[in-house]
Amino acid sequence: MRRVCVFRWFSLSPLLAAAMAAPLAFAQVSDKPAPRTNAFNDPFVPVTSAVAQCPVPEGPLYTESEVRELAHVRSQHGGSCHRVGRCRLPNSYLYDAEIIPRVQRYLQLDGRFDDTSVWVLGERRLVTLMGCVQSQAQSEALEKAVWLVDDVMGVINLLQVGTDPATARYRLR
Repeated sequence: MRRVCVFRWFSLSPLLAAAMAAPLAFAQVSDKPAPRTNAFNDPFVPVTSAVAQCPVPEGPLYTESEVRELAHVRSQHGGSCHRVGRCRLPNSYLYDAEIIPRVQRYLQLDGRFDDTSVWVLGERRLVTLMGCVQSQAQSEALEKAVWLVDDVMGVINLLQVGTDPATARYRLR
């Protein structure tokens, strides 16, 4: 004869039920924001630093849940370009580790941008410019200079004239 063991939740004592639910309650209530890291190692570097009060960009930081959401999409970028022979690397993000140091070196050696504070971020062969410049014309010249660097697919210009943090178009540190 077989015996069947049946577990009944309703038969638990209230004290035991509360003890089992306590870790779940504490896990859900947290006042601290989720930690953010540069989990994808997106290159983010300062290029110049002449403007003392320029708002410092936060850089490429992601929560664990954002990393999970973005991982698949990021793994696919550039795959079709590589398959048809238009790109030498199988993923657009693989170019960034080469591009950003070249952008940094080019802008530093140019000389026209020594009176700025600029940071550059590389994501998918797109170079994002953040920081402070002296004029709109200088901002446009900086953007055009970055376009000249080999393998750059696009430039996102978030530079600002002046140092007012309220006018920054990027997330601040």
